[in-house]
Amino acid sequence: HVQLVESGGRPVQPGGSLRLSCVASRNPRGGICMAWFRQVPGKEREAVAAIDSDGIASYADPVKGRFTISKDNANNTVNLMMNSLKPEDTAMYYCAADFCRGTWRPADFRIWGQGTQVTVS
Repeated sequence: HVQLVESGGRPVQPGGSLRLSCVASRNPRGGICMAWFRQVPGKEREAVAAIDSDGIASYADPVKGRFTISKDNANNTVNLMMNSLKPEDTAMYYCAADFCRGTWRPADFRIWGQGTQVTVS
């Protein structure tokens, strides 16, 4: 099974930038979609950005124009570049992977990382 390890989360001031990285233990097979989710205590986990096997990206409305998801296939890595950060971006950010299904619900992904905390204040 593929394992995912996230990194890059830390405290940052509003307006700042962070780059989160998700490294897969091995190169995922074709047809695999990767996604970033985030969750705050007491709320449901929500999709932030996703990228399919063809490199086509999708973004949640709150982060459009500020976040960019990208793949580095040579290093089995998916990155999330976050700019113009806001306090409401504060959350635990999770990387996820599974076969592409065309939807980005948490239930659509079976492989998860342990999360990395982003705090904007």
